[in-house]
Order: sequence, then structure tokens, then C-alpha cells
Amino acid sequence: MVWDVKTGEPLYNAIVWTDTRSAHIVRELKQKSGADELMGLCGLPLSTYPSSTKLLWMLSHVDKVKNAYAEGRLAFGTVDTWLVYKLNGGPDKNVFVTDPTNASRTMWMNIHTLKYDDKLISFFDLDVKTPKLHLPKIVPSSDAEAYGVLASTKLKGVKITGCLGDQSAALVGQNGFQPGRAKNTYGTGCFLLYNVGEKPVISTHGLLATVAYDFSSQGIPPVYALEGSIAVAGSSVKFLVNNLGFASESYEISDLASTVKDNGGCVFVTAFSGLFAPYWYDDVKGTIFGLTAYTEKGHIARATLEATCFQTKAILDSMEKDAGVKLEELAVDGGMSSSDLCMQTQADIIQIPVDRPKMRETTALGAAIAAGFAVKVWSSFDELKEVNAEGRFFFKPQMSKKRSDKLYKKWSQAVEMCRGWMDEEDQEEEYETEEGFEKEESGKL
Repeated sequence: MVWDVKTGEPLYNAIVWTDTRSAHIVRELKQKSGADELMGLCGLPLSTYPSSTKLLWMLSHVDKVKNAYAEGRLAFGTVDTWLVYKLNGGPDKNVFVTDPTNASRTMWMNIHTLKYDDKLISFFDLDVKTPKLHLPKIVPSSDAEAYGVLASTKLKGVKITGCLGDQSAALVGQNGFQPGRAKNTYGTGCFLLYNVGEKPVISTHGLLATVAYDFSSQGIPPVYALEGSIAVAGSSVKFLVNNLGFASESYEISDLASTVKDNGGCVFVTAFSGLFAPYWYDDVKGTIFGLTAYTEKGHIARATLEATCFQTKAILDSMEKDAGVKLEELAVDGGMSSSDLCMQTQADIIQIPVDRPKMRETTALGAAIAAGFAVKVWSSFDELKEVNAEGRFFFKPQMSKKRSDKLYKKWSQAVEMCRGWMDEEDQEEEYETEEGFEKEESGKL
């Protein structure tokens, strides 16, 4: 998000993580000297995923943003920064902060030092020294003072003491404090985090290096993770409901998938926003393979659920290669994890148990834990062992490894067959269409 540092007024609509309008900028940056050094510094590959390329797009296309930058009035922040800023009263208090888990998504923070890096910022030709661009201060995820206090409502004066990116919060909420613990959150997208301990692991297999949490204000060293992001998960289920009319509610898709014994030979590569980890393909589009005259809605529904499970396996395979350790079980949460069929399918495809808690709002729980540590509700991770431990269910693999491997091989074949569908000209036309739609929708507000 971007806003005027003097007035606090937003200068453009927020651009979400799945937005791919900056693909042409990414292609140009990949040809630039120093591009191959970025990942070793920030942990992220050059893609449309991080904030950096989205800001460059705004600076190229939005006059208000260009002018604010030229006049030194441009403030940038991820959503956490904006919320903390507004909750504190905006420009009057100007509490302008972020935490390392969120700052790690910009490509401007050095993953090793947890500070902004001049080399990274210079690569994107941004001026933060004059400054033309104002960036939030990076502070620990759990801190009793850094995030200020609520400026209004009945909670006026209450301190804000914790801040985590949603996926890091889910890892904390799943008690993922030990190296080797992993969780997967099945939401609109799907996000798998794997705790690698107190030193970052820079992936060579298509994953992100990220900060799991920073409780250093409480005397606990920052902890790192490998992350794999899937662009489309729950949103593919909504696609079947809202666009194709397969059901009236999202939860009914799992029931529909249960009406058939398998996918009937269908493979659905749900690449509505390209494919993220571990592929990083921006030239693919959603494609269904294997349709016949006997294909039913249930087959496509099952193939839709399987798409997320296959991508999760691809990420887990990469994590095992990067970390050198085979995962023994996977903790899960998020909306799609409520589907028994989806979670059993996941266990079958990855061939390890899937651990689902009874209470699945682990992202909110993780944020509460960060806030609680700052005010001494807890003082050690050992005190959290029984938090959300009741009612956990384990889905154990029921499919043979031979059958699982065969299905995954078909998925991998389908992914490669999708490549090259979108060329550069097609992508430019799509961005223009999306931008026009965005302006039309904005005018309705």
C-alpha cells in the first residue's frame, strides 16, 4: 500500500500478492546486472509475488504515486504497517513500523541482518535517503512498546503488542517452534512453512527463505523458515461455485467430489495467476486435461482439490532437498482443511500423516501468542504445549505409494504441457483488461 506521508491519504488501491500486472517489469529486472545476487540477500526470487515490483508498477502507471515520490511524500507499507498506522491515529502519531516477517516480503530487507539493505534498494532504483520513499521501521514481532496504542473506540489506550505475517502467525499457532516442524494453511492460496532454526536457508529448489518469527525483545533469537506459496487453492473452489455454478456453497464441492471414486483421468492445473513455488511459471494459465464424454462435475471437483495437494507435494519435495531432512508429518489449518476428503487426499499424495487441529483459526492464535509474549502472559514455548492440543485428528496415507507416484507423474506432465500458453503480448493485453476492470470497479465505490 502507498499513502501520503503528510496527510495519511491512500494514493492508490492496495495491490494484492496474487496480482501479476508487474510481470513485464520482472522480465526486465531479470536482465539487469546483479539480479542473480538478490535471492542470497533477501531470500526471494524475482517474481510478481513481492511488494517491490508492485511499487515499481505504481511508480510507472499512477500519477499520484509518481508525484508523491518526486516530492518526498510517498509512504509505503504492507497491510500490517497500514493497520498499525491507522489504529494509532494516522499522521498525528505516525507510528510507522513493520516486523521482519512482513518486511521479508518486500525484497528490500536483508534476510541475514533483518534490516533494509542499500544494495537491494538500489537494485530497484529507489531513493530512501533523500528520502523520496519512506519505509517503515523494522521492529520485533512481539514488543510491548513499538506498535503504539489504539487511538480511538472503546479500546482506546490499549497497547498493540504483536505483529506477524499471516503464515508466520499460523506456524506459531501450530506450535511450530522446533526445527523440522511444518504447517500448511489452505486458504484462498496455500502456504507451507518449514522451521529451519536460527539461520536462514537460501533455497536452491524454488522456495522462499523467510522469517518465521522474531521474539528478540523477549530474549528469543529470530527463527527462520522455508516457505512455499501456492497462488490458487480455496479460490479454485470458489471458481467452481461462482463462475461455473457447480454448487451454491464452497463446502459442497467436497461433497460433489465424493460422488466419484477418483478424478476419472482429469487433471486441473489451477494456474489462474501463474504457478508459484516451486515452479515460478508466469506463462501458464488454468487448464484441464483428460476430459472425455464420461467426465462428470464430480471428476472436475476432485481434480480441483487434488491440484492443491499436488502442488503441496512439489513444495515438500523441494523442502526436503533444501533442508536435507524428510518431513514426518504435516500440520494443517485454513478453510480447505475442513474437508476430510481433501486432507485424506493430501495424506495419500505426500505419503505422510496430516495433523489437523480441532480449532483451525491458528493464524489468529499465533498473533495472540506474539502479543501475549510481549506482556508476559507466557515466558517460554514450553508453556504453550497444551494450547490447541485437544481434538487433533491424524489422516494417515491409505493409497499405495505406487498409485500416488503415478498420479503425481500425471500432474507434473500436465504442468509442463501448460507452459508457453501466455506470451508477452498476451500478458500485456491481460494487464490492460485487468486495469480497466479495476478502474471501473473503483468508480462504483
